[in-house]
Amino acid sequence: MSFTGKYELQSQENFEPFMKALGLPDDQIQKGKDMKSISEIVQDGNKFKVTVTTGSKVLSNEFTIGEECEMELLTGEKAKTVVHMEGNNKLVATLKGLKSVTELNGDTITHTMTMGDLTMKRISKRI
Repeated sequence: MSFTGKYELQSQENFEPFMKALGLPDDQIQKGKDMKSISEIVQDGNKFKVTVTTGSKVLSNEFTIGEECEMELLTGEKAKTVVHMEGNNKLVATLKGLKSVTELNGDTITHTMTMGDLTMKRISKRI
C-alpha cells in the first residue's frame, strides 16, 4: 500500500494538552489548534519524505524504513530514531519518549502520538 499523496487534517483529539506537555509555547498552541495542516508524503519503496505544512510553518523529514535517521520534532528539536513498518500500512517510531504511529486505511491517515499516559490523535483525508 502506497502512502504517497497529500492529506488534509480533518480532526484531532487532545491537541492542546499534548502540545503543552511537549513544551510548545501557548501562543503557538493557540495558533496551531484551528489550522488545517496539509501533510504530503512521497514514498519510493522504503524511502519516505514527509512534509507537514501548518500555516507558514513547514516541517520536513526524510527516512528509510529500518535505518537510523534524524527527525525534527514540532519543538524544532532534532532526535535520532528508526522508523519501522508494521504490515503494509503502519509506520512506527519512538523518539525522545514519544511513540508515533501513522496508519493508512484507504484515503485516511490516522496519526497517533503517545507520551507517557497522554495521547494525541490526528485524522487526515487524502485530497
